[in-house]
Amino acid sequence: MGIVHIVMFEFKEDATAEEIADVCSRMLMLKDQCLHPTAKTPYIKSGIGGKENSPEGLTGGLTHIFVVEFENEEDRKYYLEKDPAHLAFVKSIGGVVKKAQVVDFTPGVF
Repeated sequence: MGIVHIVMFEFKEDATAEEIADVCSRMLMLKDQCLHPTAKTPYIKSGIGGKENSPEGLTGGLTHIFVVEFENEEDRKYYLEKDPAHLAFVKSIGGVVKKAQVVDFTPGVF
């Protein structure tokens, strides 16, 4: 059973539209840039995201949401702890992202 990883960003007030677009583009590119350590092929099952557009007004300042799906816990663990592409991305966004919130779940597990 897969693992769904949801990442939500709030950008700093002085972040430009270009900087925001760059972070978002690079977040989406991780799907192809993150390679399995032994197979050397992409291991993220799916990756989508975009600008928040809910009419409910309950975002708490979070403006951009991304959903990444992993096949298993081992792939998620590698992504979070060792994948050089992901770690470099995380390190690079501190000047633009004010807040990041992450939640994960396994579909059907309550």
